[in-house]
Amino acid sequence: MSTTPATEPAGQAPERIFVNANLITVDPSRPRAEALAVSGGRIIALGDSDEIRALGGPDTDIVDLGGRTALPGFIEAHGHPSVSMTTDGPDVVDIRPMTCPTAEAVRARINETVAAAEPGVPLAFVGWDTLLQEGLGEPTRAWLDELAPANPVAILQNSAHMSWGNSLAIKAIGLTRDTPDPAGCHFERDADGEPTGKAVEAPASLMMIGTPLNPPADRAPALLANEHEVLAARGLTTCGDLGLKAGMREVCAAFARSPEARVRVRAYEMSNAELHTDAVPGQGDAMFRQIGVKMWADGSPWIGNIATSFPYLTNDRTAAIGLGPDHRGCANYTAEQARAIAEAYLPHGWQLACHVHGDVAVDMMLDVFEKVLDEHGRPDHRTRFEHCGTMTREQYRRAAELGITCSLFVDHIYYWGDVLVESLFGERAEDWANARAALDAGIRISFHNDSPVTPVEPLRNIQVAVTRRTRSGTRVLGPQNRVTLDEAIRAETIDSAWQLQSEHEVGSLEVGKHADLVVLNDDPYAVDPDTIGDIQVLATYLDGRPTYTA
Repeated sequence: MSTTPATEPAGQAPERIFVNANLITVDPSRPRAEALAVSGGRIIALGDSDEIRALGGPDTDIVDLGGRTALPGFIEAHGHPSVSMTTDGPDVVDIRPMTCPTAEAVRARINETVAAAEPGVPLAFVGWDTLLQEGLGEPTRAWLDELAPANPVAILQNSAHMSWGNSLAIKAIGLTRDTPDPAGCHFERDADGEPTGKAVEAPASLMMIGTPLNPPADRAPALLANEHEVLAARGLTTCGDLGLKAGMREVCAAFARSPEARVRVRAYEMSNAELHTDAVPGQGDAMFRQIGVKMWADGSPWIGNIATSFPYLTNDRTAAIGLGPDHRGCANYTAEQARAIAEAYLPHGWQLACHVHGDVAVDMMLDVFEKVLDEHGRPDHRTRFEHCGTMTREQYRRAAELGITCSLFVDHIYYWGDVLVESLFGERAEDWANARAALDAGIRISFHNDSPVTPVEPLRNIQVAVTRRTRSGTRVLGPQNRVTLDEAIRAETIDSAWQLQSEHEVGSLEVGKHADLVVLNDDPYAVDPDTIGDIQVLATYLDGRPTYTA
């Protein structure tokens, strides 16, 4: 049995013990256990049920898990809780394909919302997806003006890399012909230089939505409380916030100190060409810590702006998202601009996380980081590539040599896998989000859902990485690129913790770490791999305290 650490007062009984469990510890030195003891929010012992029960005192709370399976709390390495708090909140209407699977359902929900709205109230819709909701076109300013002449209306594309607003929405955010474009993104303008209502790339696409995605600070705690409840119900105990707005830092940090906080947050501020944060890398505590900066090398595959060496297919589906014959996307930055951003942060000790999908953009960022790391690098920089849609095996090998780690959006395979092959990239889609290639190169990887793009569903991520089967059930993308169940679970626990610079405190069930765990109604190792995503979360614990019970 693991013994109590030296920091624990001798003879003090644990406050809570978990017994009669199937504990998957993700600790190679002890892969399974039956029970664990908690004191001061930390694990002080693991062993079999009888020996852990013997540690209890008269005031110890005994939690009998009835043989159920428990793992370390799941970790979302790339989320957006300070954005999802609004998209999951009362001021935003969800029209994502997971909620509204057809174009008819989208239009119906929009029409119902507009009809019920008081004049002047801003309306925001999140999740427009022309590829999955076949039959939708582009929501132009003219259409939105006719739809809602008395309300500011804005729609966020499901990738969050594009948005559209009507005339009142443009006016509400103060956008004029003289408004400068934020770095790496732009507001579309007509031949006369006037805004059309279309915004491309973050943060411009988020700005177009206006107040529903940018609520006043006094509303944030209630929105964050709701979001934490959503995350805890999915088994999450730690979440990266990839793209925190500087103005939200103190609000999020204060909420993390409140009793309503249910999830640890590791924050990455949005990048700029100049060092714009007064934060210090690593400042904060176990509940909220600011560790990095996020940059966007290219865009979204679903709107045609990822930088690839090969063209999109030419067909009705690509035409529907506005792409011409043999379309190729481009990067958001030149190499010089990307290097300027990297050099503004990396020398100051920040971890950089770079959104990148296209292989051309990957090559550019590998070149940029090679130069910047050569001049300003440090032994354990943990520079991150995010999503990695078309990243090649050779690029993964080069990333490994530079010490770059990768967080893969494997849920793309589940929801968009059929579209990727049939409509967008053909055979090249077989290697989409190639976790096998990353692992073979020696890279520690994580999986993520990029919420609100897809729902937070770590168990579905594990299933998809192991099977690479699409939602239709009829297609497997690159079966040779599957990973093992052990590897997939590590990517949702200890390796995600490592990417978030938190492996010393969370990510596995070990003595001395926080008692963060998730209880499931089945053992992932005992079910058909194609059903792992259907396993239910029964309870989630943070520091040994319940944050969710089914």
